Amino acid sequence: MAKPAVSILLPVRNEQSHLPAALDSLFRQTLTSWELVAVDDGSTDGTSEILGEAARCDPRVRVLRSGARGLVAALNLGLEACRSSLVARMDGDDVSHPRRLELQEAFLSENPATGLVACGFRHIPRTGLGKGMRAYEQWQNNLVSQDQILRDLFVESPFVHPSVMFRRDVVLSVGGYRDTGWAEDYDLWLRLAAAGIRFSRLSQPLFFWRERPERATRTLPEYTAAAFRKCKVHHLKRGFLAGVTEVTLAGAGLEGRAWYRTLREEDIRVVRWMDVDPRKIGRMLHGAPVVGTDEVVAEKGVKMLFTVGTRGARDQVRDWAFRAGFSEGEDFLCVT
Repeated sequence: MAKPAVSILLPVRNEQSHLPAALDSLFRQTLTSWELVAVDDGSTDGTSEILGEAARCDPRVRVLRSGARGLVAALNLGLEACRSSLVARMDGDDVSHPRRLELQEAFLSENPATGLVACGFRHIPRTGLGKGMRAYEQWQNNLVSQDQILRDLFVESPFVHPSVMFRRDVVLSVGGYRDTGWAEDYDLWLRLAAAGIRFSRLSQPLFFWRERPERATRTLPEYTAAAFRKCKVHHLKRGFLAGVTEVTLAGAGLEGRAWYRTLREEDIRVVRWMDVDPRKIGRMLHGAPVVGTDEVVAEKGVKMLFTVGTRGARDQVRDWAFRAGFSEGEDFLCVT
């Protein structure tokens, strides 16, 4: 059998309601040279039967069984079985645009220095979609270039996992997927970035991400805000905060205090808080002074983390930092 242009990696458990639509979106792809490596992770509903029927009808479909060992084990089992050098992720409850594989494969073929390409995405259904999810969709879709993606890498996960296509060898080179207690995809993006792998995004909305209460990102502890902070600090200590024991936190609100607790667990002290609220300036918070922006100047070796959550406010503190002589990535990072 000829090697396919793209391997589609689809781990799935108990998705009988949405799996037919997901599979149908793959059968409708304009790029037809693909294989589907579907890993059934211990389904107890009709998922196994749906996958079995798909494999009987289309020889491009291969079904593996991971024995209910969890998502990371299923991903690594499937990744090992993928025969193509290019791997597209997919989940059993989402939908791909008919040209998704064609356009992502063409981009990676034309840009050999790029290791991973995402695409624009839209939540489905739109009815009842919250303001936060709309803002996240807009924020992520605006991260197109390598510089934009890396700048906001510690703000939030820059890619919807099942929307990406990557080179199999670069993911294997950093150890594949890991089970660490936090999001396996975000952990992978951070390791790829540390290894110097280049990212990009196609601006077209080629992927449709199903929003529902039972989605893994809403139900599993690995995807909580606390788990994401732990992941970020773990990787920051191997890069931006390597050898650092003291930091300044910009933002003395609830998010900043949550960051204080996570940093303290990793033996990193907050020695100063910066805030714009005059009610907070001049006070002590967890043994460190809260100061205004006029009291903070760029100092060699002094690291600052911006814990300002909203995009508009993040743009404002970035503008202030640049005017004050701070260098992003060297003196400060936005972390939420």
